[in-house]
Formats: sequence, structure tokens, C-alpha cells
Amino acid sequence: MTEQISRHDPRLAAWSTFLRAHAHVVRELERELQAVEDLALTDYDVLVQLAASGDRRLRMSELADRLLLSRSGVTRLVDRLVAERLVVRVSCESDRRGQWAALTEAGYDRLRRASPTHLQGVATHFLDRLSTDELTSLERMLANVLDGRG
Repeated sequence: MTEQISRHDPRLAAWSTFLRAHAHVVRELERELQAVEDLALTDYDVLVQLAASGDRRLRMSELADRLLLSRSGVTRLVDRLVAERLVVRVSCESDRRGQWAALTEAGYDRLRRASPTHLQGVATHFLDRLSTDELTSLERMLANVLDGRG
């Protein structure tokens, strides 16, 4: 059973710092990607998830899970990318109710153009600020948190 914590628990400083650091890095990545590539970070993430799947497509429910979004949130996001011709919707042959989001060639090209900006931002705002040992420790610590997801 998880122990009760109070708002005075000194461990909350780590939690607060984690949240602020995450928000700071995401804000910077979003700002740079928008300024340089005219692409939202959430749009970039959709393109990455689709490109990383075996056949460059995912069921809408899988995409929502990978993006940590609601089904309705991912529907709106995909609708916008469909309008930009970066993604298409494909009906699922085995389940008429199911739909896939599939990356178009234009979407793949957009991802390839935007990736250097994003990866440079990840390096500048996160990777370069920590030593190799710190990154290894951080990865291990965060894996402990993920191992508890059940």
C-alpha cells in the first residue's frame, strides 16, 4: 500500500522539478519546431509514431495510446493532418468500424525535413545538459517509474 504524503514531504521537490523541466523542454521544442518548420510538436509526434510503425500506419486507438491522448483528441489531430495531406485515413478491412491513420509520402517528407530541428532541440535543451552517467541514471530511474504501470 502506498503511504500518505503531505504537501511538506521533501520528496515532492523532485516531482516538482521533474514537471517543470518537462514543461520547459517541451515548450522550447514546440517553439523551435513552430518557428523553424511551421509544425506543431503534437503533429510531429503523430508523424514519428506513424513512421515508426511497421507499415507506416496505426489504428486510431493505438495512435491515441502512443500519443497519450483521448480518442477524440487524436481524431481532431488526425483530421488536421488529413487536411494538410500528411496523413490519410484507411478503413480497416477486418473491422468495418475501425480506421487506420496512415502516413503519406508528403507526411514522411515533412517528418524528414523537420527531424533535424527537433533532434537539435532535444540535444540543446536536454541531452547536452546532462553527462552520460546522468543520462544513464535518469533512464534507469524513469524505467523504475514505468515498471510500476501495471
